Amino acid sequence: MDRKNKNALFGLAVLAVVCLAVILLRDSNIAVLNPRGLIASKERNLIIISTLLMLIVVIPVYVMTFTIAWKYRESNKKAKYQPDWDHDSRLEFTWWAVPFVIIAILSVITWNSSHQLDPSQAIYTGKQPLTIQVVSMQWKWLFIYPKQNVATVNYFQIPINTPVEFQITSDAPMNSFWIPQLGGQIYAMPGMSTTLHLEASQLGSYDGSSANISGRGFSAMRFTVQANNPDDFNQWLQGLKSSPAVLSNSAYNQLAKPTVGSPVIYYSSTAPALYDRIILKFMAPPGSGQDLEGS
Repeated sequence: MDRKNKNALFGLAVLAVVCLAVILLRDSNIAVLNPRGLIASKERNLIIISTLLMLIVVIPVYVMTFTIAWKYRESNKKAKYQPDWDHDSRLEFTWWAVPFVIIAILSVITWNSSHQLDPSQAIYTGKQPLTIQVVSMQWKWLFIYPKQNVATVNYFQIPINTPVEFQITSDAPMNSFWIPQLGGQIYAMPGMSTTLHLEASQLGSYDGSSANISGRGFSAMRFTVQANNPDDFNQWLQGLKSSPAVLSNSAYNQLAKPTVGSPVIYYSSTAPALYDRIILKFMAPPGSGQDLEGS
C-alpha cells in the first residue's frame, strides 16, 4: 500500500472514531450534555466549543506521537536518520501560532461567557421571578419559599419558563448546590448568602446534588427538582398549606441535626425570617439573641 492510500485510510479511521464518539455522546445520559434550561444550554454549548478548539491541538499531537513512534521504530531500516536537523521555521511558526490563536479565541469566549453566565445576573423574560431560599445541611437540603411561607426538604417544584432566584447558604460545612440539567453549581457557605439564577424550559424531573465533599453523608445528599406548568405548580403550593408539619425554630433545630438519607418533608409554614437568622447565627456573638431558639 502506497503512502497516499495509507494517509487516506488513516484519515478515514480518525473520522470513524470521531463519528462514533459523537453518536455515543448524543445517545448517552450525561446530564450536562442534556440541558433542560436556558443557562444549561449555553453552558453545554460552551463546553462543546471549548473542547473542539482544544482538540485542534490535542489530536495532531497524538497523531504525531504515534506516527513518529511507528516510523522511527528500530525495525524500520528505511527511516531517514538526520541527527543534524534541528530547526524548521515553518514548523516552529505552526506550533507556536496555532496554540496562540486558540488561546486568544478561548480568552474572548471566556470573557463573554463569564459575563453572560454570571450566576448572580437575573434572567429577564418579562415574568416575575420565583425566589427560593436554599439551606445546605448535614446531609440534606432545605428549600424555603419566603413569599409563599412554605418549605420542603430534599424536593421542590418550579414553574417552567419562569426565572428562579436561588438564595443559597449553609448551616453546616461549605457545600455546593448543583442541578446539572438546569445550570452550573454555586457554593453554599455558612454566614454568607450566594445567588444563582436558573430557568427550566421543559417539563420534567431533574436530579440535584451536592458538588462538594462535606463528610460521610455527602454521597446521599441529593434532591429532586420538578418542573411543572404554572397552574400545576400553584396547586402544589396550595397543597403544601395542608401539611401538618410546621417549620418553627425548634423544629428547625431538630432538622439541622446530622442525618443521612433524610426523606422528603413538607412544611405548611416557617418561622419568620428563618433564612436570615440562619445566616446571622454565624455572625453574631453567642447570647446575642440571634441563635435559633424558642418555638
